[in-house]
Amino acid sequence: MPIDAVLTRIDDQLPDALDRLMALLRIPSISTDPAYKADCQSAADWLVADLQSIGIDAEKRETPGHPMVVGHVEGDGPHLLFYGHYDVQPVDPLDLWKTEPFAPEIQDTDQGRVIRGRGASDDKGQLMTFVEACRAYRDVNGSLPCRITFFFEGEEESGSPSLVPFLKDNAKELSADIALVCDTSMVSPGVPSIASQLRGMLKDEFTLHGPKIDLHSGHYGGPGLNPLKEIARIIASFHDENGRVAVEGFYDGVEEVPDELLRQWENCGFDEETYLKSVGYTQPHGERGYSTLVQQWARPTLEINGLWGGYQGAGSKTVIPAEAHCKLTCRLVGDMDPDHVRKALRQHVEDRLPPDASVTWDNNLDGSPASVMNIDRPEFEQARQALSEEWNREAVFSGMGGSIPVTRFFKDILGLDSMLIGFAQDDDAIHSPNEKYNVESFHKGIRSWARVLDKLAKA
Repeated sequence: MPIDAVLTRIDDQLPDALDRLMALLRIPSISTDPAYKADCQSAADWLVADLQSIGIDAEKRETPGHPMVVGHVEGDGPHLLFYGHYDVQPVDPLDLWKTEPFAPEIQDTDQGRVIRGRGASDDKGQLMTFVEACRAYRDVNGSLPCRITFFFEGEEESGSPSLVPFLKDNAKELSADIALVCDTSMVSPGVPSIASQLRGMLKDEFTLHGPKIDLHSGHYGGPGLNPLKEIARIIASFHDENGRVAVEGFYDGVEEVPDELLRQWENCGFDEETYLKSVGYTQPHGERGYSTLVQQWARPTLEINGLWGGYQGAGSKTVIPAEAHCKLTCRLVGDMDPDHVRKALRQHVEDRLPPDASVTWDNNLDGSPASVMNIDRPEFEQARQALSEEWNREAVFSGMGGSIPVTRFFKDILGLDSMLIGFAQDDDAIHSPNEKYNVESFHKGIRSWARVLDKLAKA
């Protein structure tokens, strides 16, 4: 059957698809809070039942944490592994919500019709775009166009502690030709996007120690070493006057963006002024010589996430504190090695310690390298063509400033390349109060996945 029949089915059944999404959104599957453990089970059960309703052999798989949902459908052509997550972020601060987080609503706004509720965009709405595309394809054709494994996680928002062991234990079952990941966004409204690279992440934390105890600033002010002053000096040395990280060896493994990809990024519809103004900036403040978009997608960073020490209560307390603390993260790109960056960063700090100061490091923090997708694979161009046809606009290969660790795990454990396609918008307020997902994103997302499946199956 031609794809047009499937697209018509999607259009006709949109109200029912929205009803199903609303039912899933009503389940408060907050993975990080033990009080919602039963709700995470309920969300997994709901997805199993929904997959089974369209002929998919699906079941709930228990883990030490929240369950995984795995489903299989046989077919000819390529074998696809589709990944999404059904758990959601906590809703705090609740008083900033204008609606009940788990009583989803469809609202008319200045941006069009939106689905309002926790998980609408991250990631239940995105996950269901693929499921609904499969439902419509099967309704019209009697079967799906290729072999598909469905893999839904319930711990993505709480660090995925069960993911790696589950992938290792079930590597043979979950192996496929390529992984499809929906937990991403469009680079700008109306511009379909396939993420071609993700930045990695490194976290670290250190304490700078000075005197044995907090000291009276009258007795020791002057001759006394002040850990807050020294940690501020060291932190200031992390960057030079051009915003470049000044840690020796930090840029090992960093490459410039290829000209062809850079041209795509320059014409992707990204609005720098809107991006900056939306958070109160008047200009970019990062590494000079690179555009805002390149800084966000393709350059590494070293950011200070927390800095504290000394007295922080009401009023004044005249002390020289015994210690000062710093939390930091680095976003990694290209072939940067997290272990190498960590060693270089720590050496930078230790080389700048003054006499009578020492440092201790938090050794319970890990890191993950960047992910660069193999866009030379034919599946990427097939998907790009499908998206371009649906949105009537040339789809682009984009970057992402954040990290999606599952893509690295798929590569390292299952040997799978990942293709990341999502339809979220920058203003969806994921992880924040009043999260939303545009009805257009949901509707055209379903249509897009149907087209992608059809292209991949017929290639």
